[in-house]
Amino acid sequence: MAITMAQALNTALHDAMAEDDKVVMFGEDVGILGGVFRITDKLQERFGEGRCFDTPLAESGIVGTAIGMAMYGYKPVVEMQFDGFTYPAFEQIVSHLAKMRNRSRGTVQLPVVVRIPFGGGIGAVEHHSESPENYFAHVAGLKVVSPGTPSDGYSLLRESISSADPVLFFEPKRRYWLKEDADLPVRTEPFGRAVVRRAGTTATLFAYGPMVRTCMETASAAEDEGWDLEVVDLRTLNPFDSATVVESVKKTGRAIVVHEAQVFSGFGAEVAAQVAERAFYHLEAPVLRVGGFDIPYPAAKLEEFFLPDVDRILDAVQRSLSF
Repeated sequence: MAITMAQALNTALHDAMAEDDKVVMFGEDVGILGGVFRITDKLQERFGEGRCFDTPLAESGIVGTAIGMAMYGYKPVVEMQFDGFTYPAFEQIVSHLAKMRNRSRGTVQLPVVVRIPFGGGIGAVEHHSESPENYFAHVAGLKVVSPGTPSDGYSLLRESISSADPVLFFEPKRRYWLKEDADLPVRTEPFGRAVVRRAGTTATLFAYGPMVRTCMETASAAEDEGWDLEVVDLRTLNPFDSATVVESVKKTGRAIVVHEAQVFSGFGAEVAAQVAERAFYHLEAPVLRVGGFDIPYPAAKLEEFFLPDVDRILDAVQRSLSF
C-alpha cells in the first residue's frame, strides 16, 4: 500500500500512544488543528485533550514542560512547529535535556522526543525553512535522527519514542508527501545504522532526510553519463554509522556529501573528516560537499537556486572524477 511520510509519522504517533498511556503529544496547534502539516491529525480526537494538547507560543516552555513531565515518568513528544522556532528552546535542549542523565549519574532519564519539521522546498517565509540539525548533532547526550523514506519515518519515530535518551527528530517537510509502497507497522534498521539505498561503483553520494530523494534522482540521471553512483542514507547523525560510510568509500574511492544546510561547518564536514581519518588511502579524489550557500535562507522565489539539486550534485561528481 502506498503511504506518505506524513501518514507514516501520524501512524507512528497513534500506535505509540495506543500502546503506552505515558506517551503524550503537545505543541503549538497540534490538538484540534492536527498540526500545520497534519502530522498529529485526529490524535486529540482519539486520545483526548489530556494526551494531545495545544500549548502557548513558547518553545522554551514547551521543552521545559516536557523535561518536567519526563522526570515524572511520562514520555513526551513535542513539536516545534517550524525549524526556525526551535531556537528559543535551545538553552533548554542543550543545557538540561541533553545533560540531565549525566548530571544525575544516570538516575534521571529524559525520554523526550522533539519533532522538528526542517529544511526548504515548500516556499515558506523567513524562520520557516532552516537546517539546524548540526547544532544538535554536536551536543553530547542527544540523538539526532532524520528519515528519508516513509518506512524510516515510522520506524525511527517509534524507536525514538521508546528511547530512554532524548531525541531530536528532524522531519523533512518537503518530503511529507513522498510516497512509498509499505505496510505499517514496519521496523527498519535501528539507530546508528546507515543504509545503502542504491549500490554503485563510480562514486558515493551521502545524504540524509530531504536530500536522499534528490540523490536517488541524481543517481538515475547519472546513468546517461555512464556513471554508476552509490547512494547512502545516513539516517541518524548521532549516533553516526562510520563503518558503512567507510566501507562504501573503500569500494567507490570517491565521496560527495549532500545536505540542505550551508556547507561551511555543516554535517558534511564531519563525514569528510571520518572518511579522511579512516579511508584516506582508498580515496581517488578529495571528499566534496554540496549544500546550501553561506547566506541566510533566501526568499521563497530564490530557494530553488539555494537548495542542492540534481545538476549541482552531478557537477560535484564530474569534479570528483576529474581528479
